[in-house]
Amino acid sequence: MASSPYTDLDRPPLGERALQRALIVPGGFWQRLEIRAETGSTNADAAAAGQAGAAEGLVVVAERQVAGRGRRDRQWVSPPRAGLTLSFLLRPGVADAERGWAPAPQRTWGWLPLLAGVALRETVQRLAEVDAALKWPNDLLLNAGPGESKAAGILAEVSGDAVVVGIGLNVTTRAEELPETTGLPATSLRIAGATATDRDPLLRALLRGVARWYGGWREAGGDAEMCGLLAAYQRDCSTIGRDVRVLLPNSQEFTGTATTVDGDGQLVVRTADGERRVSAGDVLHVR
Repeated sequence: MASSPYTDLDRPPLGERALQRALIVPGGFWQRLEIRAETGSTNADAAAAGQAGAAEGLVVVAERQVAGRGRRDRQWVSPPRAGLTLSFLLRPGVADAERGWAPAPQRTWGWLPLLAGVALRETVQRLAEVDAALKWPNDLLLNAGPGESKAAGILAEVSGDAVVVGIGLNVTTRAEELPETTGLPATSLRIAGATATDRDPLLRALLRGVARWYGGWREAGGDAEMCGLLAAYQRDCSTIGRDVRVLLPNSQEFTGTATTVDGDGQLVVRTADGERRVSAGDVLHVR
């Protein structure tokens, strides 16, 4: 017999119907929201739906994810209903005549996980009232306690003309439930002293923020500077100004000082051999 979602009263299930009423509205961006008690990977589910012809604006949320992945196929683990685990389907290369959106060039799609990060950071800062920052390219850090800790990760994957963006945020995860990490320690909103840990308003605010930033980005034809996204990311990114070690996908690495994020979403690093721009890789903040 399946366990009841109400066995842990600190972790009630998400209210699917209420969320749908709030988010799936006439003229709104979000078109479909599905909440699943358990799934392997919300990114895989959204990608499969996209390949089957699902429209832009699909959101898949899992109360428990058993095969979630982060960058470099790292596993993302969270107890049932302890966090927000979701993926959404975007089709940035497809024109939307009703909204007046031209296709965004594929070279600009790298901004989509950064866009999601800006929306996530704004949500956490405003609702949970926790000091949060972004680590390029895909982590949300909380500045509670003696140093930075990771509370969320973002993973974007291209599937044909679609981009699936996945977010995993630790909300009520307890200290003993956090996974061991080789980089920054993990944390959750609750551990960081958040004033709000109700997942329903957090999810609503996050998706509304994503829709607002994505709409502006599409109206600007994917120009992150024109729509204000570049300035917002530069403001929110704690990697800028830090000494960093950059691990590239080809297993090479280098060190330097991160000076900015450019208009293409690349991290600009000043090294002893000159300036380097990084479009993909893992970045470690050097303490």
